[in-house]
Amino acid sequence: MSIWTRISDALKALRTGEPLSAVFERLRTPHERTVAFTIAVIALGAKLAKADGQVTRGEVAAFRRIFTIAPEDEANAARVFNLARQDVAGYEHYAARIARMFPPGDPVLVDLMEGLFEIAMVDGSFHPQEDAFLSEVAEIFGLAPRQFRCLRARYVGDVRPDPYDVLDIAPDASLEAVRRAYRDAVRETHPDRLAARGVPPEAVRLAEHRLRDLNRAWEEIRAGHAA
Repeated sequence: MSIWTRISDALKALRTGEPLSAVFERLRTPHERTVAFTIAVIALGAKLAKADGQVTRGEVAAFRRIFTIAPEDEANAARVFNLARQDVAGYEHYAARIARMFPPGDPVLVDLMEGLFEIAMVDGSFHPQEDAFLSEVAEIFGLAPRQFRCLRARYVGDVRPDPYDVLDIAPDASLEAVRRAYRDAVRETHPDRLAARGVPPEAVRLAEHRLRDLNRAWEEIRAGHAA
């Protein structure tokens, strides 16, 4: 049974009146965390796409950049997206249910936030309602303000990201400490690590954006020390 079929079955349970809490309780096991992650990114992403008033083709296409969907699974994936994007109401419940599955600020929650920023920025603009949506979800997920500022700066681009924020290290850290932080971050970004955290294989391309920013931050800090 594919991940999309399992997701569709979970959504059917919700439509028949089963409480959201019961559905997500079944998804707490390690085997089903990838299902929970995917439900969350689609449900929250679809509702995020609706937050600025309309769902564009570009925002739908963003899912295809984040998730690789096999042809035989497209119908189930589309069904999940269409159910979630009917309106923006209820996103806090999806966010809260996912947050309860992980410690505050867990790397999986950061992965999910990156996917949401990808969707928000696909049309090249950042609507105030999208900003408010993502700010609230980040708070529900227990992300530190510094983490959220870093993600926002990386994706929105209206403020240059602080390379020390990107590597999550103090500005007065030694170059060797920065190097260790950089290597640790790159290791945590490897697709195998993402898979171990429960991020489905369909979504490992989330790592591409992060790895680019990690490399840029390290090069910027190293160049500053060499000057």
